[in-house]
Amino acid sequence: MGHVVRVRANREVCIGSGLCVLRLPELFDQSDDDGTVVLRRADPDPGEATAVIEVVGNCPSGALRFDS
Repeated sequence: MGHVVRVRANREVCIGSGLCVLRLPELFDQSDDDGTVVLRRADPDPGEATAVIEVVGNCPSGALRFDS
């Protein structure tokens, strides 16, 4: 995948596992209030494509997805 479009996070679906934060802290953080995902950047760099695809695919709640 040469170009990753935008990443979306559904905080209402997020269970706060933090896997995305552990893998890509440059893109994801967790809310201090409830532990749900917070996007630092919605537009990943091309060099982050493989990691972003992995993180979105491994989100246990399905809260992360790509936006076209």
